[in-house]
Amino acid sequence: MRRRIGPALLVSLLAAAALLVPDPAGGFGTVDGGGQHREHERITRAALACADGRRPGDGCFAPATLSQLAGEGRGFGAVGAPDRTEVNVPAAHCDDGDFLSGGYPRTRDQATAAIAACVEHLRGRFRQAVRGAAGLLGPHGRILEAEVRLDGGCLLVEHGEQRAKCTVLEEFGRALHGVQDFYAHSSWADEADPARPIGPANPPGLNLPAPSPVLDLRGSGAPSVPADLATGCFVLQDTVPGVGACAQRITHAAVNKDNGLIDPVTGSVSSPGTPRGQVGRNFEKAVTGAIVESRHQWRELRDALRAEYGGRKAGAMACALTHDDPPADCGGGDGRTTIAALIGFALILGVIPMSSGPRRPSR
Repeated sequence: MRRRIGPALLVSLLAAAALLVPDPAGGFGTVDGGGQHREHERITRAALACADGRRPGDGCFAPATLSQLAGEGRGFGAVGAPDRTEVNVPAAHCDDGDFLSGGYPRTRDQATAAIAACVEHLRGRFRQAVRGAAGLLGPHGRILEAEVRLDGGCLLVEHGEQRAKCTVLEEFGRALHGVQDFYAHSSWADEADPARPIGPANPPGLNLPAPSPVLDLRGSGAPSVPADLATGCFVLQDTVPGVGACAQRITHAAVNKDNGLIDPVTGSVSSPGTPRGQVGRNFEKAVTGAIVESRHQWRELRDALRAEYGGRKAGAMACALTHDDPPADCGGGDGRTTIAALIGFALILGVIPMSSGPRRPSR
């Protein structure tokens, strides 16, 4: 006998299924399957994991904290969060900044405006991370234990997390997602197929290194965009040639270098999975660019913390963000917590009377 599925259960099942379906617009992959190999996670680990004997804080993150930022297994992590909640936000993935000289259906100004919108979106995430870091410390500049615990993992959903460390990791991870997608979705680091004519299906590549001055997330002015820089137009039916709103335009399918195998330790690559990624060393260049850019943006975040809060507080913040047990590893927690613990211990031992009034003699 078949049982009928109620509306509430049906909605839950559909929501769960949506998390398992790879998103073709999300840039480097966040899941295993559908051609994706958790590329965002692997890039973030190759960029920010502590390898070769390095310790957390030396430009790298301790394992449990890194798993919250990069993801692990089926967990998206902060860097994968845009593929859950910003799937249809082109600025979160640096899409729709396409242009080609000579009779193209969009102007250079329109393409530049789309790329600038991506940069401004990522700047917003970056600024939120800087502001959120204030919650890591108490009024005396000591780390607040309750704000840096990772018990149960971070709730990486927009405005769903209360702990300061998780909030900063989420905002920074979302910014990293966008800068990594910039290398996968644009012509910044790649080259055109020399065996085919230049056109919407084979746009010119700039073959430029990382970090990119376009991705100035600490800045406030308009980014300087090269004349031939393009990112792909995306619609749900992502094809070459483009259809619908992307007809006669450079599409995401034509320019992306999203998929392939990446070693999460060394960053070395193999088996590029998209046509553009298979041209020359395009997939390798996109991954290398994303790794270099991710490290650069972590340095930029630390510099921004120093500029905002001063060197001493910024050092404590960076330590809290990179260590798995900041109260133990970063010079202790907030002084009030320590005092409260000492008082409690003294009460247990009977050193401090439980009552402040005079004691009556015992019989």
